[in-house]
Amino acid sequence: DPKKHEDWDSLTASFAGSANVPFLLLQLPQIVLNARNLIAGNNTALFAVPWLGMLTGLLGNLSLMSYFARKRETEAVVVQSLGCISTYVVIAQLAIAEAMPLPQFIATTAVVATGLTLNFLNYIRWLPEGAWLLWEDFMTIGGLAVLPQVMWSTFVPFIPNSVLPGIIFGSLATVAVVMTSLDKLSKGGTKFVRALSGWTATLLFMWMPVAQMWTNYLNPSNIEGLSACTMLLSMLGNGLMLPRAVFIRDLMWFTGSFWASILQGWGNLACMYCFNTISREFFFATTSGLISWLAFTLWRDTAAYGNSSPMTSVKELVFGK
Repeated sequence: DPKKHEDWDSLTASFAGSANVPFLLLQLPQIVLNARNLIAGNNTALFAVPWLGMLTGLLGNLSLMSYFARKRETEAVVVQSLGCISTYVVIAQLAIAEAMPLPQFIATTAVVATGLTLNFLNYIRWLPEGAWLLWEDFMTIGGLAVLPQVMWSTFVPFIPNSVLPGIIFGSLATVAVVMTSLDKLSKGGTKFVRALSGWTATLLFMWMPVAQMWTNYLNPSNIEGLSACTMLLSMLGNGLMLPRAVFIRDLMWFTGSFWASILQGWGNLACMYCFNTISREFFFATTSGLISWLAFTLWRDTAAYGNSSPMTSVKELVFGK
């Protein structure tokens, strides 16, 4: 039914756009708290916020913004832009408090300004294709250097502290990008390298809740410091993106949003419930809400495409039509 398809198209775009609200509320308390500490002269309080972790998230936002700008997904571009800007505000606060080294902050500022400008120009089709490809290559190399380094650093001191993972994978990414630019790879290889930027950004976001879970496992007492409201907002924001990702059959987008909803949002709430820091009623209400939302998404998508079963939508999402 074309009418059902059109209605669901419009509704999923609205859902993705409304994800801005929980994502904005997610970062706002940290920005306000940092501002209060800076005004009070309590700069040392900002050292509790890891600037490397914020930088990782910022790089992920920039990469995904580029990915969605190419696909003309306006709502998703706005979400990633908001995430980029709000994270940069926190990083600027850390630099003011000298909790982040000045050279790294200057470099970050240059990358953010360049990324936002190029993404905007590309979105309105004012940017030459060559310039855009150079930016994508830069984000691919940066993402592939940062991702394994962050994954390795999560398990220090159980493994030796080393920068080798970032150097090795960054070098391999550079070689792959250069070979692609010189047309030395097959058509499939070129397509794979071009897709790496979006996938590495998704994997960066996917790794964050894993690192949080690992921290919870090592230090259960830290769970008391987690905010149930923050975890709920994370689950809501990512959950609102799922219908759009399913509708346009974007497996990368779906994977990142689904993982964050389940692990970063619901998973941390499950940990908090196990350690009795949230009530049973709150946990089971959020659990039933998430399951109902996933069921609603598949039901509406099945009807919009005229499929006989929700599993058809899932198969098309994973394997393509």
